[in-house]
Amino acid sequence: MSAASTEDIRARLQEAFAPTRLEVIDEGHMHIGHAGEGSGHFRVRIASSAFAGKPRMQQHRMIYDALGELMGHGIHALAIEARAPDEP
Repeated sequence: MSAASTEDIRARLQEAFAPTRLEVIDEGHMHIGHAGEGSGHFRVRIASSAFAGKPRMQQHRMIYDALGELMGHGIHALAIEARAPDEP
């Protein structure tokens, strides 16, 4: 599978969580020369009511589940900032 795109990630997260805020940042340029040649490094900032009352680990698992086979096959590294809409 080729590297995931910000659009691939955005579409899956939008469908799974109907977020009030969603930012997908390709950070591949910061990892040139690392494993994966810099491709597949992303940061996700997401706010969704689906995360309300859930611990961070569960929020991250929910995101991994929504991204499915992109994890490890297109996404090499993923930094996640997840929260409920009313969290700062």
